[in-house]
Amino acid sequence: MFSKILIANRGEIAIRVMRACREMGIKTVAVYSEADKNSLHLEFADEAICIGKAPSSESYLNISSIISAAEITDSDAIHPGYGFLAENPYFAEVCESCGIKFIGPSAENIRLMGDKVKAKETMRKANLPLIPGSKGALKTKDDALTLAKKMGYPIILKAKAGGGGKGMRVCHSDVRLVGALLTAQSEAKAAFGDSEIYMEKFIENPRHIEVQIAADNFGNAIYLGERDCSIQRRHQKIIEETPSPAVDQRLRRKLGELCIKGIKLMSYRSVGTIEFLLDEKGHFYFMEMNTRIQVEHPITEEITGIDLVKLQIAIAAGQKLNIKQDEIHMKGAAIECRINAEDPENGFMPCPGNINFCYIPGGKDVRIDTHIYSGYKIPQYYDSLIAKAITKGQTRQEALKKMERVLDEFLIEPIKTTTAFCKEVITDPDFQRGKYNTGFLQKFVGKEEE
Repeated sequence: MFSKILIANRGEIAIRVMRACREMGIKTVAVYSEADKNSLHLEFADEAICIGKAPSSESYLNISSIISAAEITDSDAIHPGYGFLAENPYFAEVCESCGIKFIGPSAENIRLMGDKVKAKETMRKANLPLIPGSKGALKTKDDALTLAKKMGYPIILKAKAGGGGKGMRVCHSDVRLVGALLTAQSEAKAAFGDSEIYMEKFIENPRHIEVQIAADNFGNAIYLGERDCSIQRRHQKIIEETPSPAVDQRLRRKLGELCIKGIKLMSYRSVGTIEFLLDEKGHFYFMEMNTRIQVEHPITEEITGIDLVKLQIAIAAGQKLNIKQDEIHMKGAAIECRINAEDPENGFMPCPGNINFCYIPGGKDVRIDTHIYSGYKIPQYYDSLIAKAITKGQTRQEALKKMERVLDEFLIEPIKTTTAFCKEVITDPDFQRGKYNTGFLQKFVGKEEE
């Protein structure tokens, strides 16, 4: 097992990893930018080292600074968390070349799944159903128009090298397609350094279902149920739950077994998530794979009793999976609301600034993953996520009632947050019945925004 791990991240995920390390008897190193000098994750680490100025390009994305920090502190492994360098194959290669273990899959796996076209080709070989679309990146405008006519509108353009809504455009006509292609290429180039775009048939009113998997270096692999991530705004998840109201035991097993087949085909090792679209008729299609720990991983932990971060670290250390598929049992239901420093009444504008007063809710089956405190200053340079509220219940309705209470109790003053917005969504009658899809938030934020 590792003796010291450097966490190449910030905020709540840095603290989450540090907690797992402390329970495993592993020392930790925090890195921070000048803007994060008062961040809580520095207090929880055994050591802390500044790696650059406030912009992430000069700190959390600065590979040379992070590697230097690991070498100076004699860290034998680096945990990337999520975001930043978590799915950067070059970073994984640099870590390994410097004799530092990258806690995640191989660079080859990251690169393969990071290329959305090659990822689809790989999963096609494993017999995962795919959304109809282009076999590769679109070469010209005419190629795009010809394929769209063949498939029929609506279609969706996606960035070959990325996700999170960047370089993504839904088109319902030729005129829209021509303009959207140029915009998507430009956006993809800026976000991922790769302007290539591919096309898929747009599945209307789907649910976004993801399956949590884990695999070791000895050919063992497991799946840990699914999460429903359909509540999204501009392709960014806001509320997640497990199990999905739309997935029964038969479908769960089918999805899980296909995922295991897919990751064994590519010799994957680490935790990861395979994502699907589920249409209104119950047909599902492979969408992409995330080769990292997910923001929403806590809800899976709550209903399976398995610490995914500890599992991720153990696999990276060369240990065998200590649990078999038939030993995994999903008990109850869990839901997560992302608390962002944003103003829902003002177009979800980011709200950085000083937190004068903060009260974190608690109680039975309540988990709050956060890095904020009274007196903390939210920097303007990073993602607006400041906390994750997770509740568990014996039933979905019990988990929802607890979440409603938690959102009422959460106080973060005077910063504008999404707590009230999340409550409005989870108390909606349709959501209460589990009747929602990826377009559900249009009734709250308006079609023009989506």
